[in-house]
Amino acid sequence: MTVPVLTNPLARRLFLHRHALAEAPSGPAKGAALAALIDRIGFVQVDSINTVERAHHMILWSRRQSYRPEALKRLAERDRLLWEHWTHDASILPIAHYPHWKHRFARDAGRLHANWRRWFREGYEAQFDTILKRIEADGPVTSADVGEGEERGKGGWWDWHPSKTALEWLWRTGQLAVARRDGFRKVYDLSERVIPDAHRLPAVEAEDHVDWACGSALDQLGFGASGELQAYWNAVTPDEAKAWCRAGLAAGTLAEVDVEGADGRLRRSFARPGVAEAAEGLPPVPDRLRILSPFDPALRDRARAERLFGFYYRIEVFVPEPQRIFGYYVFPVLEGDRLIGRIDAKAHRDAGALRVRAFWPEPGVRLGKGRLQRLAAETERLAVFAGCDRVEYLDGWQRLPVPGGGKDATG
Repeated sequence: MTVPVLTNPLARRLFLHRHALAEAPSGPAKGAALAALIDRIGFVQVDSINTVERAHHMILWSRRQSYRPEALKRLAERDRLLWEHWTHDASILPIAHYPHWKHRFARDAGRLHANWRRWFREGYEAQFDTILKRIEADGPVTSADVGEGEERGKGGWWDWHPSKTALEWLWRTGQLAVARRDGFRKVYDLSERVIPDAHRLPAVEAEDHVDWACGSALDQLGFGASGELQAYWNAVTPDEAKAWCRAGLAAGTLAEVDVEGADGRLRRSFARPGVAEAAEGLPPVPDRLRILSPFDPALRDRARAERLFGFYYRIEVFVPEPQRIFGYYVFPVLEGDRLIGRIDAKAHRDAGALRVRAFWPEPGVRLGKGRLQRLAAETERLAVFAGCDRVEYLDGWQRLPVPGGGKDATG
């Protein structure tokens, strides 16, 4: 049989629709509507960098520009419709997914032992019972509340004191949960005090878990190779994902499709039957310009972003001299179904200004009057979201394209 081709324009349209980036960023952004949006896009990655606003807030703002951070806090910490754990990184997830993480807790308990004994200082395992008993008796704690008398690390982000490592271990293996965040500091409590029983107690059979992990990943993405489905939640093994795809093809619940990349090359992928027709039935992506978080779910897989959009995106890129071209936190700019550049902006709240240091267009993108007006309107909206009352453009902010979008650089 001839394998159908999903053309690049249709692949982009489908992918952006699945990620809620193919519609105007308007509408309600709190309560049940916000919970439904997070369920639709799968997860919201949490990151500490706050040059404009934290990643999880920017991800939601780019889809609903009435969004404000207190709405997410209320859903997670009061209503318990969301919870925080690990996908490929720390993420905020729909609470309905919690039963599936029991399989991950068990897997991580074995997998992390070998790694953590190499990576972290000794002594953390001896703190497990002490910390659990303390939390049971006295209530939630942060890493600053435990480890009295332990030497605090000086070696960087992962140089934790043993009790901090123990807290993370107990969280990663499901014995503790994040009850809230004070600022950006995690506050840990016993899982049974945080996760509602309706989601904490049900058990999911291993076969049903694999079916959920792969099937939901496919539905979130629209199409993908087995490795992409496995990596989406990072909840099953590569072999389990491959076996799921084989079984789906045999049963007729999956079909193969050749997805056209931005460079015209085809990549064999899996999809639901009729995916090309489904993509054709979607409305075109409006020519809206929006600034995205570097950790947006649509960009998490950098290789996929390059294949699908021709957008080579690594957070830091250096030219061979070496000279830094892009800073650590440079924001991708999406216009319609095309990534047209990256912008370096930072909120200086003490001065009330969002300062734009640079904008690098992608090769072939011209900064005409209309596009500059759309970019200015979006940066003004971003300034308001960041708590600033104006945008300041620094001298020389309009830069030349980097050849290959930085692909030919090293970094």
